[in-house]
Amino acid sequence: MSESPEQVTVTLLGKSHQFSCTPGQQQALIDAVDLLNGRVDEMRQRDTVRSDHNALLLAALHLCHELLALQSDTQQAQQTLLQLTQRISTQVESN
Repeated sequence: MSESPEQVTVTLLGKSHQFSCTPGQQQALIDAVDLLNGRVDEMRQRDTVRSDHNALLLAALHLCHELLALQSDTQQAQQTLLQLTQRISTQVESN
């Protein structure tokens, strides 16, 4: 039997929003909202950002860019680990 989703109320752009999440994930949702709110505030500080909508879009784009960069870094690290593992295996087999 799966547990039913829990309702979590958070504040984003100064307004309350209610989201469903799986039990045990409430803090992760709250942390994500806090991160997004922080990024939106950073975007609002820029002279070129004139609306909440633009600040939210810019914050989302920045977070997506960072995610893609981290995924690329992770992929490169996995490739390096695979190569090292293959080298070690080859050296162990030759001994």
